Amino acid sequence: MAIDRDKHVGVVSEPRIVDVEKGFLKFFAKATGETDPVYFDEDAAKTAGHPAIPAPPTYLFSLALSAPAKRGHIFDKEQGLGVDMARVLHGEQSFTYHRPIYAGDTLTLTTTTSDIYTKKGGALEFVVQDTHAVNAAGEPCAEMRTVTVVRNG
Repeated sequence: MAIDRDKHVGVVSEPRIVDVEKGFLKFFAKATGETDPVYFDEDAAKTAGHPAIPAPPTYLFSLALSAPAKRGHIFDKEQGLGVDMARVLHGEQSFTYHRPIYAGDTLTLTTTTSDIYTKKGGALEFVVQDTHAVNAAGEPCAEMRTVTVVRNG
């Protein structure tokens, strides 16, 4: 069943407030094979000029997964797109950084469904969602674009 493009493109999620936790940063760094001590040791991070342990480059994806949107979420049947998880493939991920994210930061995330398009005669649908992260001062920290592929057959 095709996703209703007119209903979902342009939908903006509710803001989600998330805390960047030091322990989760270290766990993520280890899980992704990071070896640079700035991602594990506060003293090493400060020696390198950081005020705290910095977030590894792709951390925003994991952070967004830990605080899913209600409005516009790809799997939510009531307020989102209602896609069956068994039909989903991770298509693409990209990040644009404006300032570093550190342990102790509080970020507000909002996600917009920017586009939905089909390929292969509708056998594949592509859902493009953009997540913006701003810090407690309202300064943009990062933007993330996620492209999810939905198999229809």
